[in-house]
Amino acid sequence: MPRKARKKANSKTYHAMIRGINRQQIFEDEEDYNTFIKILEDVQQKSKFELFAYCLMGNHVHLMIKEGEENIETIFKRIGGKYVYYYNTKYERVGHLFQDRFKSEPIDTDSYFMVVLRYIHQNPVKAGICPIVEDYPYSSYAEFKQKAKMINTEYVFSILPKEEFFEYVNAPNDDVCLEIETEQRKAVTDKQAKKIIKKISGWVWSDSDLV
Repeated sequence: MPRKARKKANSKTYHAMIRGINRQQIFEDEEDYNTFIKILEDVQQKSKFELFAYCLMGNHVHLMIKEGEENIETIFKRIGGKYVYYYNTKYERVGHLFQDRFKSEPIDTDSYFMVVLRYIHQNPVKAGICPIVEDYPYSSYAEFKQKAKMINTEYVFSILPKEEFFEYVNAPNDDVCLEIETEQRKAVTDKQAKKIIKKISGWVWSDSDLV
């Protein structure tokens, strides 16, 4: 059966996720997490993509990326290839590490952009790993509080002012992005996203696409 065509973003911005095969752990220790982040930095310099958020969990990774000189498929091929080589060498294993191809969804409005950014950073909290977003060491959250290295924080703060950003990202929510829907939890729509952000910030939103 042919693969379903990947939805393309007019903005070239995507929320993407890669998961360990059979949902196995892809990070066993601190060195693994730090190596993946270093690979992400190296590939960013090669592919010239913009990075808005990331979160490394035990068996999967969430990224929010805007394509640069290379498309998202090439970007993930580079990241995956480098990390699998490192992981297989370190743990003396062979074969696939990631489950099939990466999953992605387009992000074409500022309102949904902010919902996804919060969803990515709140992954460890919702998984019960830590009580607050700030406590998790393997996400991009610290770059919003300190000097940014890989993350385009300026664009984010142009959407939501910095003093309101942290309140928004830490606010409790039931957002679901890029996951299988269930009767209890439905993926948030763009219309719902606008209502959520307006409620938190009082911000007046435009419907312009990302640039």
